[in-house]
Amino acid sequence: MGVKKFEDLLVWQKAQDFAVLIYEDFANTKDYPFKDQILRASVSISNNIAEGFDRRTNPDFIRFLYFAISSNSEVRSMLYLSTRLNYISSENADGLIHKSNEISKMLFGLIQSMK
Repeated sequence: MGVKKFEDLLVWQKAQDFAVLIYEDFANTKDYPFKDQILRASVSISNNIAEGFDRRTNPDFIRFLYFAISSNSEVRSMLYLSTRLNYISSENADGLIHKSNEISKMLFGLIQSMK
């Protein structure tokens, strides 16, 4: 039995959890443009998974999964920068980067399974 709704996808669930962690970790950041960018990119990961899933064709879904990967990479890049700017600790960033890499692996695996 296949997945009937995007909410059942483990990668979507992990992307949602990841966005919540990003929101929590950057809640007190006063650099509002930076904060807005990382928050929007983190939300974009799960949103692209959802939007692509509901396109109902594999080529469209795959295209949106690549968008999700790109947003995830953007967040990861900003996490590296956030430690250099002393917005979050390197230990905290490392944990988030690990979660980001896990999501990327899952997205690439999902893409491969659909080809």
